[in-house]
Amino acid sequence: MSSSVSATAAPAHSTGSVVKAYVALTKPRVIELLLVTTVPVMVLAERGLPHAWLVIATVLGGALSAGSANAFNMVIDRDIDHLMNRTQSRPLVTGEVSPLAALIFATTLGVGSVVWLWVFTTPLAALLSLGAIGFYVVIYTLWLKRRSEQNIIWGGIAGCFPVLIGWAAVTGSLAWEPMILFLVVFLWTPPHYWPLSMRYREDYANASVPMLAVVRSAPLVGLQVVLYAWATVAASLLLIGVAPMGVLYSVVAMGSGGWFIVESHRLYQRALRGEDLAPMRVFHSSITYLTLLFLAVGIDPLLPW
Repeated sequence: MSSSVSATAAPAHSTGSVVKAYVALTKPRVIELLLVTTVPVMVLAERGLPHAWLVIATVLGGALSAGSANAFNMVIDRDIDHLMNRTQSRPLVTGEVSPLAALIFATTLGVGSVVWLWVFTTPLAALLSLGAIGFYVVIYTLWLKRRSEQNIIWGGIAGCFPVLIGWAAVTGSLAWEPMILFLVVFLWTPPHYWPLSMRYREDYANASVPMLAVVRSAPLVGLQVVLYAWATVAASLLLIGVAPMGVLYSVVAMGSGGWFIVESHRLYQRALRGEDLAPMRVFHSSITYLTLLFLAVGIDPLLPW
């Protein structure tokens, strides 16, 4: 009787939960944000609508690349993820996926990304994908994250690569336009992430991760958010004359950028007064700002100016 029960017992994890766990390894919400910057840049590079297959191939390759980098990140950070409330449900912490399986999965996605982009887009796009994975895993996760309060500033470079990949997939080269947008995402990353680190300051402190919000006072972090928000918006305006961009992009860049700056100043003022910081307001406004800006990047070239 006991052998019969043992033979028919359900596995520890159902197929659906395992699939969900592997998807979670890729951090799909992060991938969504990265792809928001890829497709509009392809439209800008084409000065029109690129071939649908090229867009699909680039988006898929970019998703594989980002998923690989994120999975490697979870493998490396599994020792501190169980110390933070916001990461305790990750698959490597719960045991739904083993470290070896996750490592194989991350490697497969990374190799698949490079091969896919090389075959179906351009060699330059494939090499940029490899560079993005390497930068995020080696420079940010292994080196900067646990050692420097500037981890997000320089580690955020990995998140800037999708704009280069999108442009390279269309043209096979790079130009000033994607470099300006690279700079925009680079400057945007700190004021986007620092409010999140303020919200989860105790988590990072428990894990001994020196995020700026852990090692510096709230007013100083708020001031840095303000400065980087201003720099982000200023960089976005450089595209108007270089691309060149029309009325739609100009209005969106200044309008949404102004809102992003105002929210950043409000965070700083709350920090100075010792009030409840409500940092997630800036976090969410930063996402909305970047989304609107890149939507304008993609729509503006299609309008008959």
